[in-house]
Amino acid sequence: MIRTRQLLALMVGAAALALAAPSGMAGTKNSPAITTQPVAAAAEKPNIVFVLTDDMSSNLLPYMPEVQKLQSQGMTFSDFVVSNSLCCPSRASIFTGRYPHNTGVLSNEGPNGGFGAFHSGGEERDTFATALQAKGYRTAMMGKYLNGYSPSDTVAGQKPYVPPGWSQWDVVGGGYEGYDYKLAHNHQIEPHGDRPKDYLTDVLSRKGTNFVKKSAAANKPFLLEIALFTPHGPSTPAPRHENAFPGLEAPHSPAFDKLPTNAPPWLARQDRLTQQEKNTIDRKFRKRAQALQSVDEMIGKLRNALTRAGVADDTYIVFGSDNGFHLGEYRLKAGKQTAFDTDVRVPLVIAGPGVAAGRTSNAQVSNIDLAPTFQRIGGAPVSSRVDGHSLLPLLDGGPDSNWRTANLIEHRHADRSPGDPDNNGGESISPPNYHALRTNSYTYVEYGSGAKEYYDLSTDPYQLHNTVGQLGGARLDHLHDALTRLKNCRGDGCWSAGNP
Repeated sequence: MIRTRQLLALMVGAAALALAAPSGMAGTKNSPAITTQPVAAAAEKPNIVFVLTDDMSSNLLPYMPEVQKLQSQGMTFSDFVVSNSLCCPSRASIFTGRYPHNTGVLSNEGPNGGFGAFHSGGEERDTFATALQAKGYRTAMMGKYLNGYSPSDTVAGQKPYVPPGWSQWDVVGGGYEGYDYKLAHNHQIEPHGDRPKDYLTDVLSRKGTNFVKKSAAANKPFLLEIALFTPHGPSTPAPRHENAFPGLEAPHSPAFDKLPTNAPPWLARQDRLTQQEKNTIDRKFRKRAQALQSVDEMIGKLRNALTRAGVADDTYIVFGSDNGFHLGEYRLKAGKQTAFDTDVRVPLVIAGPGVAAGRTSNAQVSNIDLAPTFQRIGGAPVSSRVDGHSLLPLLDGGPDSNWRTANLIEHRHADRSPGDPDNNGGESISPPNYHALRTNSYTYVEYGSGAKEYYDLSTDPYQLHNTVGQLGGARLDHLHDALTRLKNCRGDGCWSAGNP
């Protein structure tokens, strides 16, 4: 017999499906309009555990058995695309459900980037955290927030600063090394050193499981986001994983050390990789896989904590990344920020009440869809300013055909800066400004310089042949108009713009 709490959770999910249906979907046989009374007790609202990695490429999934288990019990989105393949702009879109051109966060630092732009633009006042907290949720943010945030800084009269919407705040400034960092525990600073017990992922794992226990004991619905610095460089593994995967080499897809035909000028000048560079790429891939082992273990511990607390059946578990990563593809060494699938198409796995188990969705979903999904799960309203849509109509196995057909990718060129972990003069290259249209059948890119790219994903999945020169004028005009509509869209209008 299904417990009463499970039934109530499913009722919430069914009501959310009706609320979440995009324009033109409500009342259809695929997403029927459902009328139900709201659940009175907040404790009956489903919980959310969101684990967000940093720079994780899809080719690292085979080294994460707990995530693979999650895939067998939930839904994998094969075409989950980020709106900007860079940490801060992507995370700003995740918090708000809005494209970078609407959040105003276009880079990791400077007047149009980082925590400073997000805070000064007032974006913190309208996130999935503020929406769910208003609905009675306990909310916790742990790990990495936005580039430029520091527990040691005084912001709005607070030190450490805690943004609105968060009941518990356990956030680190620069935690890329995994050790020797300061953690803001609400309004207090916790210094951590270089002992094994200070390893950041393990610290966050302990804090996360403790938050689950306390929230369940209080009979309160909760949202927990654990945002890792892993596997972002230097990809420091936990001591117990330092010798994992001996001899592991980076995958060599058909794009490895290859230039696309008719490559854009910024890419065409890349030389072939040397053997030393290939050896470095192998070492980096191995360290990335090693560093993710503690993240995979953390997912298992969080799930065990949910089970022991008796709330596993009432909890959505979401696993994803803020952007992808290339390692040798297209003759590019270590980095991101391109419009290639290596950088923009990232893992997304969701399991929970009513989610079709072991299924794969090919819908064109984006990081702008996460915030409205979380809000609909919790019964919170979604503002008309939000560009994304709730994924709930897809999670029960609904057809992909009712979803948008195109996603927008934006990029603002970033000059080298010692303070930017992704543009600090190392191997990573920041391409010139561009906007791109990504569908299940093609990628179309327009650079500010006037250069263009077009890759037919149905015949060229590794994006090795830029065939934009073979397109007719009418087709190019259509692509340009479709891209222009998306890069200028706002709020509800982004749904129609995403169906060119």
